[in-house]
Amino acid sequence: MVKDEPLNEITLRRYEKPYQADKREIVKKICLSLGLLQPGDSRDIIIDILSVLIEAGKNKEKLSSDDVKARVEAFRKEKNLELKGVAESNIRRQLKKLRDLMIVDKKENLYNLTEFESLSNIFENKIEKFLISQASERIKEYLKAVEQ
Repeated sequence: MVKDEPLNEITLRRYEKPYQADKREIVKKICLSLGLLQPGDSRDIIIDILSVLIEAGKNKEKLSSDDVKARVEAFRKEKNLELKGVAESNIRRQLKKLRDLMIVDKKENLYNLTEFESLSNIFENKIEKFLISQASERIKEYLKAVEQ
């Protein structure tokens, strides 16, 4: 039986170059570009989760979901942002989105950027070469099948 459920899914968007944007705005564009955040979405906690993980990655730190939550709350207070979306269940759901896109690893309930790599390396090696190329190849198979 064939399901209409995707094996994996990725959304890519292209935005303007990051001219003089602050760091949070750049992370926001990364999240929008990779489909982790929808345009106009006010629930933007994933930006701060990714920002926290980027900073922790600089020190090769692994964080529990509680650590992520505490750092996100501190980050949002520092930026005078509402504390919407900081419930533990939502933090874990957003971490799962990052794991599904292979940006974040989880081992023994601790999270970190995949192999403590830079985001550009993660994108190139995990998303571009793995997820996108696999999706592209499968689309080509469907295109060939319809032409027969």
